[in-house]
Amino acid sequence: MPVSKIAPAVVGEGSADGDLSQEKLREIVEQALLHVSPSARVLAIIPDKTRDDNTDLLFPFAAEILSDRGVARYDALVAQGTHPPMTDDEKRSKVGWANGKTGFGEIFDHQWNIPDELTTIGELSANDVKRLSGGLITEAVKVTLNRRLGPGVYDTILIFSATVPHEVAGFAGGAKYLFPGVAGPDLTHATHWLGALASIENVIGRVETPTRHMIEAAADLVTPQIITLNSVITRNDHDRLRTHALFAGNFRDAFRRAAEVSREVHIKYSGRKYRRVVALLDEHYDELWVGGKASYKLGGIIEEGGELIIYAPNLRTISETHGRLIEKYGYAPLDRVREMVALSSELQNNLAVAAHLAHVSYAGQRDEAGRVIPRYRITLASAVDEETCRRVNLGFMDHRAFRREDYQNDPDTLIVERAGRDLYLV
Repeated sequence: MPVSKIAPAVVGEGSADGDLSQEKLREIVEQALLHVSPSARVLAIIPDKTRDDNTDLLFPFAAEILSDRGVARYDALVAQGTHPPMTDDEKRSKVGWANGKTGFGEIFDHQWNIPDELTTIGELSANDVKRLSGGLITEAVKVTLNRRLGPGVYDTILIFSATVPHEVAGFAGGAKYLFPGVAGPDLTHATHWLGALASIENVIGRVETPTRHMIEAAADLVTPQIITLNSVITRNDHDRLRTHALFAGNFRDAFRRAAEVSREVHIKYSGRKYRRVVALLDEHYDELWVGGKASYKLGGIIEEGGELIIYAPNLRTISETHGRLIEKYGYAPLDRVREMVALSSELQNNLAVAAHLAHVSYAGQRDEAGRVIPRYRITLASAVDEETCRRVNLGFMDHRAFRREDYQNDPDTLIVERAGRDLYLV
């Protein structure tokens, strides 16, 4: 049965002080799914293991509601971007099936760089890109994404997203789970590079950003109906997940309602800068491609010439997917990365990697000789070896020698638990 592409008006509730019950969450999901027709084919877009969220609660609610409605299919596609795939056990845990419940349908991996797994649904013209990016990018971009989102495959796309500050788009959530979540190389590289060119300090923690505008323009080209579930969550010291808010509906308005709550929940104000920040990295990050969030979210409170220590004994590699290029070029401030891009066709074809090099470095300053150098140095205390750290322009510390008590009484040092989750600003 055909379905309207019009997503439901925004439903949901929440606030910074909110703590929504499972009953309330199910009620919101049920309201959001009223626009899904019986016999519809539904594809859920779900976060991967690098995101901490409440999909394991919401996905089974949706499965029960859609089953009662008699939909034809309810499958899932992992919005892993360029990240390595999850194991079958990790997938089942993510969607709340770890207890043996099978639900119905399949869970698909997204393969961002396999042409047969992708489809092109249109193009953002050069004029569109220039307007959306504020002139930072001026070339047309093909809108390519996972083939399962092409015309005629599914009727409704249901996006499960957690809304938090993000270095590329300003906030994660909404249409970002499509682009770059299940996108092909073109928009993946373009959106990351645009985020870098706009500069992390002008992007992270802001709702209206050039990247957000570009990914939403691309999402307008997706033909199935899109419904987004936008959650704002935290986890306390006892590992209890708390859902402050859930807003569902179209990918523009529902996301923005959640982002307003996330702004209050996930942005902390230190009132000052520190000479040293010790980041006890969130356990969800096992490679620096995502663990770099420690720098993205703490760089704003580190003094010039200061230090960020990232303590992450479970972080085992720079990046499974992009490690070779990162190790070849190394982390550097944006001005230096732009110079490298201008001279390297390899980086020109891998702009997401170039953006990562600049984002981790965070920002630059000029030394006495006028050279661009990082604003602060980064020391990695992880399972990554010293040679690799030096190769990518990071300091090295043996994580077994790290002692929290060496830093906790220093008034010029801030220790941040589960670093990478919250954004810290002065």
